[in-house]
Order: sequence, then structure tokens, then C-alpha cells
Amino acid sequence: MALDIALQTPDTDRFQLRWSRKLSLTSRILAVNLFALALMASGLFFLDSYRTRLVAERQEAAETQVVLLASAIARMSPADAQATLSAFAKNGKSRVRLYNQSGEKTYDSAAAVGVTFQLADPSKEPWRKTAARWMDMGFDFLVQAPDLASYQEPSKDNAAAWPELRQLKAGLGNSLVRFAPDLTHVVSAATIMPDGTRLLTTGNPRDVRSLVRAERFSIGIFMLVVLVVSVLLSLFLARTIVRPLQYLARAAVRVRLGRSPDVTIPRMPSRRDEIGMLARALSDMSSALRQRIDATEAFAADVAHEIKNPLASLRSALDGIDNVSDPALRAQLMAVAHADVQRMDRLISDISDASRIDAQLAKANFEPIDMGDMIEQLLEARENRAADGTVRIAFARPRRGITVVMGEDIRIERVLTNLLDNAVSFSPPDGVVEISATRSDDEVIIRISDQGPGIPPHERETVFRRFHSARPENEGFGKHSGLGLAIARTIIEGHHGSISVDDREDGLKGACFRISLPAAQAPEPAG
Repeated sequence: MALDIALQTPDTDRFQLRWSRKLSLTSRILAVNLFALALMASGLFFLDSYRTRLVAERQEAAETQVVLLASAIARMSPADAQATLSAFAKNGKSRVRLYNQSGEKTYDSAAAVGVTFQLADPSKEPWRKTAARWMDMGFDFLVQAPDLASYQEPSKDNAAAWPELRQLKAGLGNSLVRFAPDLTHVVSAATIMPDGTRLLTTGNPRDVRSLVRAERFSIGIFMLVVLVVSVLLSLFLARTIVRPLQYLARAAVRVRLGRSPDVTIPRMPSRRDEIGMLARALSDMSSALRQRIDATEAFAADVAHEIKNPLASLRSALDGIDNVSDPALRAQLMAVAHADVQRMDRLISDISDASRIDAQLAKANFEPIDMGDMIEQLLEARENRAADGTVRIAFARPRRGITVVMGEDIRIERVLTNLLDNAVSFSPPDGVVEISATRSDDEVIIRISDQGPGIPPHERETVFRRFHSARPENEGFGKHSGLGLAIARTIIEGHHGSISVDDREDGLKGACFRISLPAAQAPEPAG
């Protein structure tokens, strides 16, 4: 019951959408997956820190090499020093220059051993290289990479033309990084020897840009594959979720607009996920709603038919009174009119009860009921009213606490009253109505047996229909509305039980109504 009440409580705040309420479910699924992919793609920008570390390592290495080279050639003869500088330039693919104290160039490896590295001309490279450079510039802009100066050979090659040769200290190196025309790095390192000679080395480590581009390309290809897979999976997920929901929504609209019984919501039995659960729940709900509507329409038609009979009789009696002068006949017509009014009043009261029982039981708080105590009290009240005439009621009272059920005592008492009234009315004078309450496993069984004519097998379900009334011949017309057994079944089923009618178990003539209710634990004794 608590779960049902919780589900009926409106809690729309949990399901309200704010900024995304205008997006379709497909768009949301795709956006979430692409957002996660974008977070992964942001790893491309961290390649800038990788490149920065590579360049810093090359600068540090260039500074170390230039200091070591200066220390070595300072101890050599001029011829050996030039030979060492030429070998260093050739093997290290760098350009080495010496400048004297006045700033004039005294040695250049380009003149001694030729060009050891060549800066690429972007205008002569294939389009793939151009596209790669544009990508490099785009990533540099996104990560706000430092804007390096462009490397150019000075028109007058002296010490003053090189910023890295200024403010040098003996034994220490200084380096500078510039961009070549093709956006590769040019690393230059300089130092000053004790005699004031300045040493400058220049290299073009193209592998730095190649390594970064290779990593970026690998990550880019991976991200492209992930993007395609993510989009396809998002569309697949949207297809498996959105399309069934749209199908269910259209089916629900057809059910709402159509009155044909073949318009139903598909149950999707092949789906074992939440969508399948929703489809089956909606199908069951629409079927139950359809049955409820059909039952309501049939009930309304039956009500109109049942009220029309006493109303027609009442109209005939009232119309006849004005045309009758015989007091006895007038009294007879007035008696008919009063009987019809009472019949309509009883019918309307029963109809009102029958129409409200389901709703009232849904809100009822069930409490433990000892059926033995209830039947005993009910029979005592009937005996005090002499409600049973000459018919006797025999009750085999069970032990206390054995036949306890959970229910609403007023409703259960009404069921017993209806069945006892029915049994007494069909029993012959001085007959015996037997009632018993027993416990069988997890059920409490109540049997009410009469000594009447019994009920044929083909009518044992019909007697529980609304407005079905097969009364004894000696009973006055209109004493019952035909709703008593229907109300009894509604109440019992509302208590998760069942009611049926059969022959007597002892084989004697008569009918036996059997009520089955779930058994409950006996209530704890007070204090």
C-alpha cells in the first residue's frame, strides 16, 4: 500500500527539465556522447606541453654542447680547433660560427665544410605539408602557444646581429628558439670563451615538429574513429529508445482517439528492458481502462433500464389516481406508488454504493479482523432484531485468533449480511442456514450454506452480475435491487480474495457460498 501511495503522489519537480527542455531525446543522447568525446579530444591540446618539453630539452642540450665545445677548443691550437669545429658541425648537422672580441666573424662551418642543414622552402613543399602547417597554426592559436620570432640569416653576419650573443658570461651558455619558414624550430646556443671569443651554434631539429605531428595525427585518427563509433552508437541508442517511445506515444494517441476494441498498445514481448516493461504496463493500463470504460457504460445502461421500470410504474399509479374515485382503489394505487418510491430509493442507494466501492477500498486502511468474533456479533444482532424469522442459523465458532484477516470490518460485515439475507430468503420455514469459518494454509475460508433450491451450474457466475435478481416466488416484487451479490464480489476482490457458489458439501439440497480471504497474523494482546 505504501508503494502505491508513493507512486500516486505527484513529484514532477524531479522530472522537470530546464535548459534542455527544448531538445529532443535523440539530441540529448548525441550531445552527451559528443561532450564526453570533446573532453577526450581536449587531450590534443596537451600535446603543446609535450612540444614545450621537447624544445626545452633541445635548448638545454644545445647550451651544454656549446659550453663543452668552447671549453675543448680553448685548449687546442687554432688548426685543431677549426678541425674540431668542422667535425662538430658536420656530425651534429649544425652550423658553427666564431666571433672575435670586436664582433667580427672569424670562422663559419658553412664555408669550411659546406651547408650541414637546409631550411625548407614552404612554397616548394607538397600540399600535405601546407595543410599540416595550417593545422599547427590552428592548434597554436587554440592553446595560445608563445609566438616565436622567425629565423632569418642576418644581412651582415656579426656578433651584434645575434641577440643570443649579448650579455654572455664565461662558462655559461645562452640559447634562443625561433621558427623556420616551414614552422620547424631553429635552436641556437652561444657562449663566450675566456679570451672573449664568442661561439654560436645553430641547428634545425625538425624531429620536434615531426614527433608532435605524428602524435597529433595518431590521436586525431583515434579520435575520428571514436567520433564515428560514438555517433553510430548514439544513433543506435536513440533508435532503441526514441523510436519505441514514439511508437508507444502514437499508439496511446490512437487508443485515446479510437473506440474500436482492436486499437491497442503493443506489448513488445521481445524486449526485456525498461522499454518493454513500459510497453506492457501501458498495454495493461489501456486494457484495464478500456474494461473499466466498458463496464461503466454497461453499468450506466443497466442503471437506466432498472430505474425506468419503477419510474414507469410510479407514473402509471400517479396518473391513475386522478381518474379513480373509489377510495379503496386509490389507496391501492398510492400503496403501489409508495412501494415504487421505496424501490427506487433502495435501488439508487445500492447503485451509489456499487459505484463507490472500488474507490473507497483503494483508500481504505485494512486492520486485523477476527472473522469468528465478527460472525458471532453479527448473528447476535440479527437474533435481537429477529431478522431471520423462523429460519435458524448454525455457526461453528472457531478458536480465537485462528481466522484473522486484514480488511475493513464494515465492508466484510456487509458481505456477510448480504449472503445471510440471501440464504435466509431462499431457505424454507424452520430451515437451517449453516455458517463456518476455518483456516486452510494461508487462507481463511467462510462457507454459508442454505437449504433452498440451489443454483444450477450454468447460473453460478450469472448470480454475481449486476441487477441479476432471481428471487423466491413468495417474496414481494422489488424487494431487492439485484446488486447484493455483485457488491459482495467487488468487496471480496478488493480484499484480494474470491467468492463463489457451489453445491453443499454434505450433498443435501441447497447452495453453498464460499469466501476465501488471505489469512493474517492474530493481533498482539494488549498490555
